[in-house]
Amino acid sequence: MALSRTTRPRRRRLLVTTAAAGLIAALLATGTAAAVPGPGDTPSGGGAASERQREDTRAAIARGDIPDVDEIVHSDNIKHVANIPLTTIKGINSDLAFQGRYLFAGNYDGFQIFDIGRPSKPEAVARVLCPGSQNDISVSGDLLFLSTDSSRSDDSCQSTSQPATEKSSWEGIKVFDISDIRNPRYVASVETACGSHTHTLVPQRANVYVYVASYSPSAAFPDCRPPHDGISVIKVPRNAPEKARVVGFPVLFPGEGPDGGGNPGSPANPGVSKTTGCHDITVLPSRNLAAGACMGDGILFSIEDPEHPRVIDQVQDNTNFAFWHSATFSRKADKVVFTDELGGGGGATCNERVGPHRGADGFYDITGKGDRRKLVFRGYYKIDRHQGDTENCVAHNGSLIPVKGRDLMVQAWYQGGVSVFDFTDSTRAEEIGYFERGPLSADTLSVGGSWSAYYYNGHIYSNDIRKGLDVLRIEDRRTDPAERIRMDELNVQTQPDYFDRRHRP
Repeated sequence: MALSRTTRPRRRRLLVTTAAAGLIAALLATGTAAAVPGPGDTPSGGGAASERQREDTRAAIARGDIPDVDEIVHSDNIKHVANIPLTTIKGINSDLAFQGRYLFAGNYDGFQIFDIGRPSKPEAVARVLCPGSQNDISVSGDLLFLSTDSSRSDDSCQSTSQPATEKSSWEGIKVFDISDIRNPRYVASVETACGSHTHTLVPQRANVYVYVASYSPSAAFPDCRPPHDGISVIKVPRNAPEKARVVGFPVLFPGEGPDGGGNPGSPANPGVSKTTGCHDITVLPSRNLAAGACMGDGILFSIEDPEHPRVIDQVQDNTNFAFWHSATFSRKADKVVFTDELGGGGGATCNERVGPHRGADGFYDITGKGDRRKLVFRGYYKIDRHQGDTENCVAHNGSLIPVKGRDLMVQAWYQGGVSVFDFTDSTRAEEIGYFERGPLSADTLSVGGSWSAYYYNGHIYSNDIRKGLDVLRIEDRRTDPAERIRMDELNVQTQPDYFDRRHRP
């Protein structure tokens, strides 16, 4: 049985604002559950740890440096309100979306819908079995979207996994009608080049545009070999979603040579991922802006014409970032938080050996105006709670906590748990609260922990890969004003202007 205790945040040792030399190479995964962890949410199912890893983990538990196996710890200002364990759908939990009183939880086996009208007692109202890595999920009105980024025998929910070299393989976007929330209905699919690792909605009155992010992990995938340097744009008519279709493939990294114009990666930049597409894109419709995390590059681009997004600036961090994973705009859209998913989510990187710069968040100010806007690096943030050597831990999905006058964020760190931090001063970000469990095992590197942690209407919702849905509540004078902000819909990668009702979903 899991124990529980409340602790105060430990001393912050890992906040830095300068670069450090050296980089651990990010290993490329070759499947949706590869034995070797690689960049981009394809975590390994685990494996035997070395004797040193086992000894270090057990010693850390004995010293009280990390919680015991499955033990729950949290800061005094975080309350663990509820947990809904994996039941019918038992695959890997992935991303989250919200609409009204409902939460939509992606899972490699399909998705679930929960009624969170009472956050302390979430109720499952629908479960849909529809396998396909990673089932990244979002909602808009009566439509729900799922990403499939694994080679399937067809586009049905009864499909089976098959080698990518098979001519009949299918990957892309699936569309469901959720007008009857308890009975989602599969209504359309759109095949996209290289599948859909993640996707981002640009909603309009009559149509929903879907930006499909995907990338080439290796030459073994014939449909997305380099230079796969753009994104698929899908147009979905709200009143006729069955007519959804790809309307463009804008190239974000034009350039000469076989790899296009993105980061060339190794051997030019050892340990840095070659840019062969984007992992994740966050749009800010109120400003016609988007930020892309694209393997070896971070980009800022205009979406004034949603069918033809246009890059404004492009940055690289060849010293510390191994895999640009996701992006979040600050409250005033004058900063972008980029994350580095060093090791692809399957590695133990929250430790002293890896250090404070790698597998961290990087803060970039947006300076200038119009097409002269630039991304300017300001600092790094990484949780200072060192994890055991059998715990996968790295920066992952998070969202703003909407408070005027501050830049606050909640973020998932896999088995590093959930971190709440203040980056109002992006050169001196500081953790103000946390929630985590001890390692799944002291003997094996078992992949688990929080995939996504998002703030929605007064609570934090965390989708734990193995433990299910956690509901948290933060009670802190710095975050309390956020409770006054109520959303009708939230897809974190379609970032709202929280303080302007005209720009809310």
